[in-house]
Amino acid sequence: MFITVSKTEPPLQRGHEIIARIDNSSELEKLKDSKSEKLSDSQILRFSDSEDVVAIEFSTPATALENINLCFDMNIPVVCGTTGWYEHLDEVKARCEEENQALFYAPNFSIGMNITFMLNQQLAKLSEKYGYRLSLTETHHIHKLDKPSGTAVKLAEDIIKNNDNYKSWELSQCTINNEQLTVDEVLPIEAIREGNVFGIHEVKAESDCDIIQLRHEAFSRKGFATGAVIAAEFLFGKKGIFTMNDLFKI
Repeated sequence: MFITVSKTEPPLQRGHEIIARIDNSSELEKLKDSKSEKLSDSQILRFSDSEDVVAIEFSTPATALENINLCFDMNIPVVCGTTGWYEHLDEVKARCEEENQALFYAPNFSIGMNITFMLNQQLAKLSEKYGYRLSLTETHHIHKLDKPSGTAVKLAEDIIKNNDNYKSWELSQCTINNEQLTVDEVLPIEAIREGNVFGIHEVKAESDCDIIQLRHEAFSRKGFATGAVIAAEFLFGKKGIFTMNDLFKI
């Protein structure tokens, strides 16, 4: 069974039950205070055995940390797809380990996007070997708050790990460890906010001879929701901290 903070339908399609949809932290506080309290006209919470429950957290950067901690307070495993809060990741990991909780976090739960992550790592390695220059563009709807997206940051970090030509993803010159970077050492990221775009991420590798384009485009939120449910299934019965690498056994 699932308690979910977002409105996603795939749990029903995979044979699970959504036992609550919680749209703000005050409702989550109610759940913490009384696990039998009715939160809506149609849904009654049943938490007699919390091992049967996983929280799927898709909210905002400002509320994700509080939601995760409230789930930990109730000993409910949590799958978190919200980005923009990773500056608190170390403290969340520490609490998770100290209290033997369960957390699965990822910047993007789309299976297709995670395949793209793998291809991006190979592209980064080969681009260094054969002299290709890399750049990254991400496009999302106008309501997305973090910029660049967590997915774009993940792509950039993987490039930096696998290509020694890049030390940062900053757009302008910056200093790292008192060493002045040249523009060539900085991976450029362009972040675009327009319309109702669900998510487009594109890595370009350019040389004097040609261009390679690695692109992932989401047509709806279904892919993200389905991936999150698969992650929740993976998290059942486990304790600790997990990512998509664990799901794919990388």
